[in-house]
Amino acid sequence: MQVLAWHTQISFPILAIMQLLPFAGLFIARFAGKRSAVLSALTITTIEMILTIILYQHYNQDITAFQFSETVNLYGPLDYHAAVDGISVLFLLLTNFLVLIVSIYGPIRGLDPQNRFQATVLGTQACLIAMFVTMNLLWFVLISFIQFILLGYLLWRWATSPNKDTAFTRYLQFMGSGMLLMILGTLLLGWQYADLHRVWSFDLIDLQSVPILPVYQSWIFFLLFYGLAVRIPLFPMHGWLPLAAEHGTIAVAPILLLGIKTGIYGIIRFIYPLLPDAVMQWQTFLLVLAVTGIFYAALLAMMQDNLRRLLAYAVISHTGIVMIGVLSLNPMAFQGSILLTINFGLAIAGLFFMTGLIYHRTGTTRLPQLGGLFDHMPVVALAFLVAGLAIVGMPGTPGFDSAHLVMEGSIESFGTLVTIGAALGNVMAAGFLLFAFQRVFLSQTENTNLRVKATATLSTEVFIAGIFIVVLLGLGFYSEPWLELIDKSLEPLNNLYSTDAGH
Repeated sequence: MQVLAWHTQISFPILAIMQLLPFAGLFIARFAGKRSAVLSALTITTIEMILTIILYQHYNQDITAFQFSETVNLYGPLDYHAAVDGISVLFLLLTNFLVLIVSIYGPIRGLDPQNRFQATVLGTQACLIAMFVTMNLLWFVLISFIQFILLGYLLWRWATSPNKDTAFTRYLQFMGSGMLLMILGTLLLGWQYADLHRVWSFDLIDLQSVPILPVYQSWIFFLLFYGLAVRIPLFPMHGWLPLAAEHGTIAVAPILLLGIKTGIYGIIRFIYPLLPDAVMQWQTFLLVLAVTGIFYAALLAMMQDNLRRLLAYAVISHTGIVMIGVLSLNPMAFQGSILLTINFGLAIAGLFFMTGLIYHRTGTTRLPQLGGLFDHMPVVALAFLVAGLAIVGMPGTPGFDSAHLVMEGSIESFGTLVTIGAALGNVMAAGFLLFAFQRVFLSQTENTNLRVKATATLSTEVFIAGIFIVVLLGLGFYSEPWLELIDKSLEPLNNLYSTDAGH
């Protein structure tokens, strides 16, 4: 069971400030001119990054309790209750880093009007931070709904394809269905608590104090898990992604949807502590979906002639590997899957950022029209290569240690067959990502009528590409602090599932 102790060691409400600052910036940016909107967004996202680093520095890694606890009495089940553990801090670091880079990227790509773009990004940042610090499942779902609207607007408003309406419709269908499932599952949890205590509550600590009847566990698990699985996205709930990646915003919406893995976080934070019996019951079925998704998506990735769709299927394939770690239910796999999620978020964000820069310089992401870009964009090419290698877990990248832990945990829980399958899927991923790199940056276009000239790379583009190279390689050679950050926070889950496995 999650620990009930609370530990606070900072003199100001840092979590409230981190949530309210982007929200205030939203209004400033929305009604400002272009230059002022960009400047205000960059200022706020930089301050958010600094606050997150302060949070990390003051976080006590030696205790399992949630820390920096903040509460405000609002209305019964909607009481504000925020706190963080090591897992939350790690996701906050990822979130605010990526949002900062998005704020820098927007003006380069000419995502006008900048005031609306930056305001939407800041609103999304406020939602993401709130989701990672809230202890209230209902607030998590309600904020997810707002984020769903904002990201849908980003996807549609700054799309680059005449087929954007089709992509947007598919996004609404899948995400809307997922939101409905999450709301129903949350209300069912709250109703069961109210049936015993005569008051409604959606607070994680309160919900953990009440055993959930077996007759409800599977229903609640189905509703919450599959609602979140659409966001991850896990096969076969992935149908919105290839269309959204090909016809929607090239980088921004996919990065905020996929780079910041709110679906995985929601599963670890709420489903696993609350529904252990259902997790054990559905483990094998979900494992089959994960392994199937690895190979299904990898094969489809090899068949794509559009870089954006290829990356979409890379996301789906590697989601299966992350899920194998999550489903292994042992300490090594829990550590590995969370670290792999962070690595994957950074790497896929890097790939989508580089794809956006390629499109900005060439006007296309179709592989037959691309080639020989290394001479024009060498730093972008290196960043694409490093991000691709991070996804496949090459030594020197953060994917290496995390993938190693996932594989060890998988062997312990499922034996060699599943682990070999996951490893083969990773090899296939290496194949299609290296093919994409070779085709875009090294090969020459055979059809001269389709050749697209690339203009000189801007210094800001070099900065974005360079920062991803530094961060990915830095985390790869210095991953121990991040494992230590989440180690104590995972103890309650480790104890819960080692006990369940024993029974």
